[in-house]
Amino acid sequence: MLEDLKQEVYEANMKLPALGLVSFTWGNVSGIDRDKGLFVIKPSGVSYDELKPEDMVVVDLNGKVVEGNMNPSSDTPTHTYLYNHFPNVGGIVHTHSPWAVSFAAAKMDVPAMNTTHADTFYGDIPAADALSQSEIEEDYEGNTGKTIVKTFNERHIDYEAVPAALVSQHGPFAWGPTPDKAVYNAKVLEVVAEEDYHTMSLTHNNSDLPQYLLDKHYYRKHGANAYYGQDNAQSKNHADRA
Repeated sequence: MLEDLKQEVYEANMKLPALGLVSFTWGNVSGIDRDKGLFVIKPSGVSYDELKPEDMVVVDLNGKVVEGNMNPSSDTPTHTYLYNHFPNVGGIVHTHSPWAVSFAAAKMDVPAMNTTHADTFYGDIPAADALSQSEIEEDYEGNTGKTIVKTFNERHIDYEAVPAALVSQHGPFAWGPTPDKAVYNAKVLEVVAEEDYHTMSLTHNNSDLPQYLLDKHYYRKHGANAYYGQDNAQSKNHADRA
């Protein structure tokens, strides 16, 4: 079942240590087949050195394991909640990458301060509320997903335009249309968190990106008239000649 998706999710998981986003087993990637209502996720606590495509676990959108010989990631309830509430998401990543965790520990958004940020995220990456003791005791991982979704709803943030969040005192989650794109977004989050940290160390002046520059960099890659990259450039040239 879902052998191609298992391979895709396996390869995305293997990118986490390669990109310096995880230490030991501190991360996971999942990917979903929306037509089947099933997603594939890394097994819990398995070393990346030992991980194989056939180890991936298949889970339904109620969080029930439907195929696999191992326990799924302990973060499976978070992935389940996000898939159920962010319907255009095709892949989800959770890591404990240090620069993003630093902002999460400080309960701070990762602000849009440069064009590297604006190329991927249309605005600040929000820090969702830390969980209360009762929320942790009731359903730690499920409520982790809930605090992310609640933050996006309350702050009117488009989850496709800002495909990542921090959970305060915990760490980052990122998502995208595919598992591979979710990993890409997780890496960009880590890079811009480091860049912001250094910027904030160098100056106390307001370094927020002006709206016009945020618009320019985000929409040249993601807008209706996007022209960054070969596919977008070719589409624009074809439209100009039509």
